[in-house]
Amino acid sequence: MRQLPPFASLRDFLAWCKETQQLQSINDPVSVRHQMTAVHRHVLERNGPVLQFETPLSDTGTGFGMPVVTNLFGTTERVAAGLGIRRQDVPDLGQFLAALRAPTPPDGLRDALSRWPMLKAALNTRPKTARSAPVQQVVQKGPAVDLGKIPVQTHWPGDGGPLITWPVVITKPLGAEPTEVTRYNAGVYRAQVLGRDKLIMRWLPHRGGAAHHRSWAQVGKPTPVAVVLGADPATLLSAALPLPETVSELTFAGALNGQRPEMVAAKTVPLMVPANAEIVLEGFVSPTETAPEGPFGDHTGYYNKAEPFPVMQVTAVTHRKDPLYLSTYTGRPPDEPAVIGEVFNHLTLPTIQAQIPEIRDVWLPPAACSYRMAVISIDKRYPGQARRVMMALWGMLPQFSYTKMIVVVDEDIDVRSWDDIAWALASRMDPGRDMMVLENTPMDYLDFASPEPGLAGKLGIDATTKIESETRRDWGAIMHTAPQDAAFAEDLVATVMPQLRKSVSECRT
Repeated sequence: MRQLPPFASLRDFLAWCKETQQLQSINDPVSVRHQMTAVHRHVLERNGPVLQFETPLSDTGTGFGMPVVTNLFGTTERVAAGLGIRRQDVPDLGQFLAALRAPTPPDGLRDALSRWPMLKAALNTRPKTARSAPVQQVVQKGPAVDLGKIPVQTHWPGDGGPLITWPVVITKPLGAEPTEVTRYNAGVYRAQVLGRDKLIMRWLPHRGGAAHHRSWAQVGKPTPVAVVLGADPATLLSAALPLPETVSELTFAGALNGQRPEMVAAKTVPLMVPANAEIVLEGFVSPTETAPEGPFGDHTGYYNKAEPFPVMQVTAVTHRKDPLYLSTYTGRPPDEPAVIGEVFNHLTLPTIQAQIPEIRDVWLPPAACSYRMAVISIDKRYPGQARRVMMALWGMLPQFSYTKMIVVVDEDIDVRSWDDIAWALASRMDPGRDMMVLENTPMDYLDFASPEPGLAGKLGIDATTKIESETRRDWGAIMHTAPQDAAFAEDLVATVMPQLRKSVSECRT
């Protein structure tokens, strides 16, 4: 399945980006306060390369001596490459991962042998342990810890301070042994720098890290945490994927990368960490202490207000001798999360179809904050089917519980075409009959349109052709040009209007 070589580290991936002319070094001094985000956004909006800022400056104008890498996943092609494949092969990987999650018994020896790639992927989820690691070439503990030496950005003018935006936060539940990596959770949660050796860990209640924290806090113990900065692309993307709670992101990265993940024991917390990362922040999250986090600009395009979140005491910083700091920004799309979400849309479609077989396609428009709105096409066969699909999708994954609008269309509609969607809404939907409104359902509390924080309504719109008991009227017949007439017109136009030959040829391909 994997077409590219395994990327065991961020540096391996950057080397590939350089070879394919997708890496640009910037030697001019650039401030981590606002300027770097402005440059990053300018380049991302133009589908530009990975950026490596060689001379980042603090807000006081002093240097860090540590380069900053941004725009790592600023194009869908690089997201696919991080998964080890070409962009056009993302649906195939989605089929493979869906089969890996819900395998069926083999039908004979031939079928069993054909599944060797799946078996190999499963074996690659088993981590291996290293005695020493590049990420621990430099170890700083206690008084030597100083987060101010890391070029953490302050992204937007209204931000409350420096914010770590690409951390892979590793936790384990109370009672799990350090070697039980399969029980780990790895999530991407933003972390505000609170001081020389303190962070604010912003994890929402439904996320895996918060659940682990509750298990420790209930017995009054601090939660051991490792914040990985600059992980390999498979680990980064696995941490961002909406995986089932029973699947460990770190072990799943092995299946994506095509090789067993290499882990090493942390220095001051009972956890294993990726051996080839750039930087690891070790520490404990308090069961009781909180601090106001924010305000920060978010993916909605608005600043969220400051709210209390748990405080992490950093006990050690380990890193390579010449570390790179990986960063990004979040804001109104386009941003890197929106680009990643576009690829994940294709990647998760087979898994969705395995649960809801009548679905033909799903589109989560990036402009709608990636998951706030969904357009679904279905193979419609019976009355009320569109509503059943809406309810099934809302209940399938926690992420879809935050999708506040679902539009269901027939399979002849291109879900990625706003013109097709508008036509379906205008010609197949009646507001008095085809709109389903739910009240008091879970919602991302960053949605300021909701009447209550974390609680809001949902809207389902049935823009499918109405059949049987759904309507008392005869439905109109859709107009189409006859195939022979379309072919005649195409040939005639290409003959009498030479300037259109090129565009006609392009349409054929």
